[in-house]
Amino acid sequence: MTRIALDPFVRDLDGESAALRAAGPLAEVELPGGVHVYAVTRHAEARALLTDSRVVKDIDVWNAWQRGEIPKDWPLIGLANPGRSMLTVDGADHRRLRTLVAQALTVKRVERLRAGIEALTNASLEKLAALPAGEPVDLKAEFAYPLPMNVISELMGVDAADHPRLKELFEKFFSTQTPPEEVPQMMADLGTLFTKIVDGKRANPGDDLTSALIAASENGDHLTDEEIVNTLQLIIAAGHETTISLIVNVVEALQTHPEQRKKVLNGEIGWDGVIEETLRWNTPTSHVLIRFATEDIEVGDKILPKGEGLIISFGALGRDEEQYGPTAGDFDATRTPNRHIAFGHGPHVCPGAALSRLEAGIALPALYERFPELDLAVPASELRNKPIVTQNDLHELPVKLGCPFGGDA
Repeated sequence: MTRIALDPFVRDLDGESAALRAAGPLAEVELPGGVHVYAVTRHAEARALLTDSRVVKDIDVWNAWQRGEIPKDWPLIGLANPGRSMLTVDGADHRRLRTLVAQALTVKRVERLRAGIEALTNASLEKLAALPAGEPVDLKAEFAYPLPMNVISELMGVDAADHPRLKELFEKFFSTQTPPEEVPQMMADLGTLFTKIVDGKRANPGDDLTSALIAASENGDHLTDEEIVNTLQLIIAAGHETTISLIVNVVEALQTHPEQRKKVLNGEIGWDGVIEETLRWNTPTSHVLIRFATEDIEVGDKILPKGEGLIISFGALGRDEEQYGPTAGDFDATRTPNRHIAFGHGPHVCPGAALSRLEAGIALPALYERFPELDLAVPASELRNKPIVTQNDLHELPVKLGCPFGGDA
C-alpha cells in the first residue's frame, strides 16, 4: 500500500482528497511530523468504523505511542491526546460524559442564542456597510470570524477581554506550523485560561454553558474540573472553527456557482440545502484525529491492523461516488437526499453541530440580503488554505460587497 503524505501547507486539498479516495477505502498516510496512520476515505466504511466498538479513542492502544515514537511536542498532540473529554473516551465513560454534557448543552439553550446571533449579525453587517465603497474586504476577518467567537463566548460566559487570547491560542492549537517547542506551553496556557473561566463561574454562576456544566449531575455524579475544562475546549474547537469555515465555504461555493447563487437569492433554492451541500462538498473539517484499532479490522478489501491509528478523512469521503453517484464532485444545492456525515456519525456526532447550523442559517441569508451584489475580489484559484491539516480553512476571503440593499447606486 502506497503511503500518502498529507501536505502540512494544504496547497491542494481537492487533489489530496482525490488521491486518498483512489487509494481505496483505507489509505496509509503520513501526518506532519512523520507520524504514520491510516485514513478511511469512503462514506460507507467511515459510517461503519465510527460505530465499531473495536475502534477506540484510548491513545494507550496506539502502538507508536507505546513505543515512544510520538514526541510530546508533536504539533498535533493536542488533537491526538487532548485530555479527558467526550473526544477521548468510549463506552460507559463516553455515555456518562455525553449524558452530563447533554443536560447543559440543550436544544433550548442553543435556540435561546437565536436573538443574540441575529443582533450580532446585524451589527457586523452595519460595520461592513460603513467601510469605503468599492474596496476589497476580507469577509473572513470582518464577518465570518467575529460572529462565532462572540456567540460561543456568550454561550460559555467568556469575558470579551479573553477573546483575543482565545483566538491566538486556538490558532496555535490547530496549526501544524506551531514550533514544537511552543506546543507544551500552548497546551498549558489553554488549560490555565479555561480553568480561570471555570473557577470564576463556580464562584459566580450565571445562565451560561460553563455554569450548567458545573451544575450537571446524574445519580449524584458530576463532571470533574478537568472534564469541564476539556469539554469547553472541545466545544469551542467544534463550534467556533467549524462555523467560520462553513460560512466562508458557502460564500466561495455560491460565488463560483452563479446559476445556483441566482436561484438561492430568488428563493428557488433554500438556504438549508446550500448549507448541507457545502458541508458535504467543501467540508469545514478535512481530517479528524485520531482513533485506534483494538484488533485487526477489515475495511473493504484491506486491513486496519491492531494498534494502528485511524483518521477520518471527511474531505475525501464527502465526494465519494459510491455514496453520491457520478455527480459527487459537483456542487448541487438541490441534492436530495444528502446524507453526509460532515459532523460525524453515531454516538460521536459533533456537539457543536446544531449551533454551527443555526449561526450559518442566520448569518448567510442576512449577508446576501444586505449585499446581493457581493462578489469575490480575486479569482477563486488565488484563494489559499491555511496550513492546518485538520481544517479546511482559508487564509482570507477577499470580496467586493457592492451596494448595500437599499443603498445608492
